Amino acid sequence: MSEHPDSALVRRSYAAFGKGDMETVGSLMTADCVHHSPGSSQVSGHYKGRDNVLGHFGKLFELSGGSLRVELKDVFVDGRGHAMATHKWFAERGDRGIEMKGGLFITIVGGKISDGDECVEDIDEADAFWGTAD
Repeated sequence: MSEHPDSALVRRSYAAFGKGDMETVGSLMTADCVHHSPGSSQVSGHYKGRDNVLGHFGKLFELSGGSLRVELKDVFVDGRGHAMATHKWFAERGDRGIEMKGGLFITIVGGKISDGDECVEDIDEADAFWGTAD
């Protein structure tokens, strides 16, 4: 069975993110893409536009001292421009570490990611890990 193009796109995006290859990640997004991060920490919010989304991702790597990593578990598609990706993410920040399940609801337009709505297993724990703006 061949992989659906939307699944392949999501897998390429996760692989590039895992390598810190933001140039490739950006090339897989629409210019006006949006990313939604849950909770009320300093990294929570709605990021609109490719540059802002990539800036958000950069902040995650910065705050975690480059330790952030995401292991893709599954990708599910509906064939109509929607995908669901499940993953586990790991990071360290100061004297703290975190390991948590999560996922993304993804909208795909014209073969590119236009929207990513992030969900986490425990919003309170994620907020405590990322903290408030200094």
